[in-house]
Amino acid sequence: MLIRAATEEDIETILALWLDGTSVVSHTDDPEGVRNLLARDPDALLLAEEDGRLMGTLIACWDGWRAAMYRLVVVPDDRRRGVAGALVRHAEERFRALGARRAGANVIFDHAHAVAFWEAMGYRHEPSMGRYVKMLQA
Repeated sequence: MLIRAATEEDIETILALWLDGTSVVSHTDDPEGVRNLLARDPDALLLAEEDGRLMGTLIACWDGWRAAMYRLVVVPDDRRRGVAGALVRHAEERFRALGARRAGANVIFDHAHAVAFWEAMGYRHEPSMGRYVKMLQA
């Protein structure tokens, strides 16, 4: 398995995975959103591949203050093969190299498998914090 940063050539394949019905669709799951991410931080969108085939994705952002992970999506047939763990470990290495001291993950608590995965990776729910969202564009 190869972990690498996404490029513009990968956008269509990434969006096909994100929009295939096995993950929660976000308002920014479109070519413009991915292009903006790649322009801002070309190393933030990690891909797991095997023989040139996309197996999974993880956005691993570092803004100089916080390290955050989201859009961890693995192709259903590739789940339980260590893809998600490999992506998270790669992101953690990236964060350490950038000087991050703590990393967080956006997790949908209704997805028990996601909660169990992040807990198995050593992450703990921080009950004193929550997430608020406001749409800035229609």
